[in-house]
Amino acid sequence: MKFLDIKKIKNIAYVSFARERSLNALNSGTLKELIDLNLQIKKDTKIKVVVYRSEGKNFSAGADIKEKTKKLSNLKIWKTNLGKEAIDSILNLDQISIASLKGYCLGGAACIATACDFRIASQSTKVGYPEINLGMNLNWFGLPLLLRLIGPSKTKKMVIGGEIEDASSLHAWGFIDWICSDEELEEKTSNLARQYASKATIPSQMIKRSVNALVYQNDKSVMHMDYDQFLLSREFLKN
Repeated sequence: MKFLDIKKIKNIAYVSFARERSLNALNSGTLKELIDLNLQIKKDTKIKVVVYRSEGKNFSAGADIKEKTKKLSNLKIWKTNLGKEAIDSILNLDQISIASLKGYCLGGAACIATACDFRIASQSTKVGYPEINLGMNLNWFGLPLLLRLIGPSKTKKMVIGGEIEDASSLHAWGFIDWICSDEELEEKTSNLARQYASKATIPSQMIKRSVNALVYQNDKSVMHMDYDQFLLSREFLKN
C-alpha cells in the first residue's frame, strides 16, 4: 500500500495513515486503500480488534481538497462517493474498532473517528467540521454518527459553527472515551486494544452488530442522500 501502513500484532491490526507531509489528508488513493483493507480485515477471523492511527503529529486534516482529480460527468460524480464507502467499510467491520487520535482530526477524518466503536485521544487532539466554512454540508454519514455521541445541541455547535474543539471539551461531551497525554497515547491505545481483544470473539461481535443495527438503521434511511445534498450545495456555490 502507498498511503496506509498495517501492522498485525497477534490478533490486533494497527492501520496507520501514512501521508505525514500532507497532514495525513484523505486523498482518493487513501480512501480506496482503506476500503479494500477493511474488506480484507472483515474476512480475517484471526483479527479481533482494529486500531486506526496515524504517523506524525496529526491524525488527519480530512478530505484532501488540494488533490487534482479528473473531470467527470455529473452522473459519474454522483455515483462515486469514496468517503461514504470508507465509512461504511468501518461500520460494517465485525471486529472491534478503535480510533487513536492526536493533533488535528478534521472533517472526513472526524467521520472516520466517529464510525469507530471507541475513541482514545491525546491532549493535543483537536476536532472540527470545517465543511460549512467552505459552503458545504457534512456528508460521509458524519451527522448522525456525531449526533449519537454528543447530542443535538453540541452537534449543531460543531457542524454549523464550524469551530475546532479541544480534547477536554470533547471528552466531557462524550466524543472521546479516554484521554491521555501525548506521551502515553501509544501505550494506552495498545492496552485498550489488548483489553478488547481478550474478550470472547462471537459474543462481542454479536453485541456490536446488534447495537449498530439498533442505533444506525433509521439514520441510514434518513441520510441516504447526504452526498446528493453535498453535490447540490457545491453546484449552488458555483451559481
